[in-house]
This record gives sequence, structure tokens and C-alpha cells, in this order.
Amino acid sequence: MGQKVTVELLVEGGKASAGPPLGPALGPTGVNLYQVVQKINELTKEFAGMKVPVKVTVDKETKEFWVEIGTPPASALILKELKKEKGSGRTGSEIIGDLKMEQVIKIAKMKMKDMFVYSLKAAVKTILGTCVSMGVTVEGKHPKVVQKEIDEGLWDHLLKEE
Repeated sequence: MGQKVTVELLVEGGKASAGPPLGPALGPTGVNLYQVVQKINELTKEFAGMKVPVKVTVDKETKEFWVEIGTPPASALILKELKKEKGSGRTGSEIIGDLKMEQVIKIAKMKMKDMFVYSLKAAVKTILGTCVSMGVTVEGKHPKVVQKEIDEGLWDHLLKEE
């Protein structure tokens, strides 16, 4: 095993290029930049239009590389689902959109590896908390109502652990 270099950066989903910040950071390692860019774009294409945390580790001796992808913040994923630019400026009085429970679950599953939760139910309740602060309703209801419904088992049919 040779010396490893790790670079962490934010890239736009599916649009990494050999230019800055990637090129200057990885150029000195001698790694095949084209292959690194291809791999990053393949792994981030579902996050098109969003900034994605990426960690690239290069073995300077063998020129092998590993790419790890984080997920954008929950708020960015919520906005993407709603096709909105930004959250409410007046939380509590202004609602910017409504998500279906399936969309909340999809976001929770994307974020779970980054959360300190042990169940899909807990992850969904965390995403609902983000919805509260952004002025987003779920199934036409205040997210806190939906959190209570989860506690009461009303959403268990959708929240089965895989």
C-alpha cells in the first residue's frame, strides 16, 4: 500500500469535471482524472442540480482510487421533490408545498446512512422535522401531525423495514 491522499469537495450532481476544484486537487497524485470524473458523475447523477459532498481517496503508488458520495442536505432533497428554489421565509404562516408520504420516505432512505437513527420510522420523523422548519406540509397536514400519526401506527404499512 502506497501513500494515500484524500480530497473532500462539493460537486454538482452528475457534472464533475477535470477542472477546479477536482483537477488541481488530484492532478499531483497522477491518478487518471477522466476515470475519477466518470465515477463521480455516475454516482451523483441522481442528484442533478444539487451540490453533493464527495470524498476521493487516491493511492499515489498504485494510482488506484476510491470515491465515496455523501448526500445533499435533507432540505435540498425536499426542495428537489417539491421543485422549489427555497424554503419558507415565514415558517408557520407560509406553506411552500406539500409532499406525499412516499416522497418523505424516499428522502429518509437517501439520508439514513448520514443520520444517527436506527429505523426508517425515526429517519422519516427526522425528515418531517425538517419539513416543519421549511414550511412544507405532508399529505396536506402539518408535519407534527404526521409525526404523531407515525407514533400511533397509522403509517406502518409504508414504514416496514426492508
